[in-house]
Amino acid sequence: MTRKRDPMTRELPRWLNAVLVFGTLATVVLLEMRRPLRKSRQSKLERDARNAAFSLMAAATVALAEKPVTAPLSLAVHRNRWGLIKMARLPVALDLLLSVALLDYTLFIWHYLTHKVPFLWRFHKSHHVDLDLDASTALRFHTGELLLSVPWRAAQVRLLGISPLGLALWQTLTLMEIMFHHSNLRLPLALERRLCRVIVTPRMHGIHHSIVKEETDSNWSTIFSWPDYLHGTLRLNVPQQKITIGVAPYQDPAELTLGKVLELPFSPERPWNQPEREQLPLPRTTLAG
Repeated sequence: MTRKRDPMTRELPRWLNAVLVFGTLATVVLLEMRRPLRKSRQSKLERDARNAAFSLMAAATVALAEKPVTAPLSLAVHRNRWGLIKMARLPVALDLLLSVALLDYTLFIWHYLTHKVPFLWRFHKSHHVDLDLDASTALRFHTGELLLSVPWRAAQVRLLGISPLGLALWQTLTLMEIMFHHSNLRLPLALERRLCRVIVTPRMHGIHHSIVKEETDSNWSTIFSWPDYLHGTLRLNVPQQKITIGVAPYQDPAELTLGKVLELPFSPERPWNQPEREQLPLPRTTLAG
């Protein structure tokens, strides 16, 4: 009699993962064109080409450096019942739910560190210097940052007790969500005010990409917005038309070519002069248009 394979040792089918990820990307890009949230400052074709190059390098880095570490580790974690979640011997659905929630929360912590640890910021800055914000920005990460994140990802899997299916589900949901919340998509304000109570939305994440340091230092969440509510780091009251996207010392497009952005972590750090923000009429936790 053939033993039934444990579903938690499997990843999402490749066809399903492709449909979800590329379907989300296509949908978001189409909607961005029909309902843009912010005016573009650069040629979209030029930016998309540059960000596509970043995404290809990022995908290769994940495949060659992260996957060989996390895939066998998650399988060993599941089979040996290592980590917090596996200690509880939960039903599959609850195991997956907790895996996604806790991975998302620990990614919130990693995101915070990439801004607050100067060495990590040197690499994460490559993501933030984009002068426009849209779905292509979601895939724009420096290879160095992804390499530095591998030990953190391994620690997430080992300490939390993440199975292969839980890890794959979280990775797919994360990709879908970051394409959505980086998008230049204008949603109805009433709808987005409801959505941002649960998940990160375009207006919410747009504030995080502001050149105003106080606004960049907010809205760290990735999938669910509750970590920002929990830690008091939520900032929603900045109107999108008042936001300048990017990093204050890097506003010259000529300095942001693919080659120069790749060199950015190894260049001297520039002081971030604090732009002023006038008093805003809405409370901090009320989403502005």
